[in-house]
Amino acid sequence: MIETILFDLDNTLLDFDRAEHEALRQTLLHIFGHAPEEDILRRYNTINRAQWKLLEQGKLTRCEVKLRRFELLFDEFAINASVEETAKRYEALLGSGHYYMEGAEEVLKTLALRYGLYIVTNGTASVQQGRIESADLRQWVRNIFISEEIGFDKPSPAYFEACFARIPYLRRDRTVIVGDSLSSDIQGGKNAGIRTIWFHPGETPRENGPIPDYEITALRELEPLLRTL
Repeated sequence: MIETILFDLDNTLLDFDRAEHEALRQTLLHIFGHAPEEDILRRYNTINRAQWKLLEQGKLTRCEVKLRRFELLFDEFAINASVEETAKRYEALLGSGHYYMEGAEEVLKTLALRYGLYIVTNGTASVQQGRIESADLRQWVRNIFISEEIGFDKPSPAYFEACFARIPYLRRDRTVIVGDSLSSDIQGGKNAGIRTIWFHPGETPRENGPIPDYEITALRELEPLLRTL
């Protein structure tokens, strides 16, 4: 019987891709004086994901990620602008609002009545705190663990050990993690010795990586699955 659920935040509960797109669009609008081309926005998304993968692998620091993604983008598109000022403006915009994933509010409201819910996220503290407060997520979860505040990143076992130390009466055999990233959430869950549920809406292709214990393609599938565990 499951007692504790660890939820990833970005692209699991909140639509990070949509928030990223809008924050970057506004940031580049300020630089260019006109709306940026969609190919620049798409390219940033690809570059950004690659930098966070390097962070997960311990090859970059968080500060390096925040600047390097813009350095690479600006070099590729010959954009003449301050990387530091761009990163600062972008993060302020990114942390100023939220978009829920489909069904997330309903699922949280229902599950909070029966399970202990927690958020585990690798995001930047200032950005994540702003989005969490905007979405009013604290009404449903018992605690929120942001890697920048914890001092370790998913999928590091040290990150999960630090989280577990702050969850009263946690039992690993009654704990599950739900997330969209195989390399961060699913690998992290396996490193921590808990069961894993991979959330991949639509036709998300499976990446090379760990095999999740369970899979769902919509958040509404989560409660019926949990009742069988």
